[in-house]
Parts: sequence; C-alpha cells; structure tokens
Amino acid sequence: MIYLDSSVLFSVHSTDNNSREAVRLLQEGSEPLVLTQLCEVEAVNALCLRIFRREITPKQAQDSAGDLERNLRNGVFELRPFPENVFTRARTLAQMLTPVIGVRSADLLHVAAALELGCKSLYSFDRKQRLAAQHAGLIINS
Repeated sequence: MIYLDSSVLFSVHSTDNNSREAVRLLQEGSEPLVLTQLCEVEAVNALCLRIFRREITPKQAQDSAGDLERNLRNGVFELRPFPENVFTRARTLAQMLTPVIGVRSADLLHVAAALELGCKSLYSFDRKQRLAAQHAGLIINS
C-alpha cells in the first residue's frame, strides 16, 4: 500500500507547482492508495486557505473538494481511520527524529499512520516529512 500525504492529495485536486508530479506518481503507482481522515481534512483546509488568500474562488475550491469526494467514493483512494496505536508510534518517532531533523507533529502522525497501516511507501512533497518517513523505513515517492 502507498500512503498519500495531503500535499500530494492537494496537488492532484488543485493546480499548483507539484500537480504534474502528483498525477505522475498516482498514475505510476501499482499498489492501493490510502489516506486517513487527517489527510482529507488537511487537503480540504488547504483549499479553504487558498480561498482566504484569494488564490482561488469558492467555486474552484468546491469543485476540487467534489473531485476528492468522487475519487474516494469511486475507490481511487481508500480512506482509512487512524490506527489505534498511531499516537504511540508518533510519540516514539518524535523522540527519535524531532531532535535530529525538526519534524512537525502532523508530519509524524502521517508517517506513524503509514507504518501502522502496513504501507511500504509514502508519497509527499513535504521535505521534512519525507526525511522522517525515510528514517522510519518507508520508500518515498517511487
């Protein structure tokens, strides 16, 4: 399984500098693409932030959110609940990695979720999150 971070999910559903690469990653991936509710919330919030910054219209955000909902409904992505031990795993990762690479809590939660769900890969455009995932043994963007 491949865990999708919200940065990739956002770039697939809204045009930005990473959109072309995000589409390529998803087209080339041969395993199930999974995400958690945290990823879904972050992607929707990112769309709302673009409205706030006047980068897109509310209609554009609504269309992008609708595309995401359709992709979830049609099985393009699998929405998974947070695994029971995700916070314990994230705390362990924080103690191990944050003093060394300065990773954020939300990024650790995504890495921990990927590990707890049994994913082998994580797709992300966030540099620190990718570094944390690599330290945790996940394959990044390939």
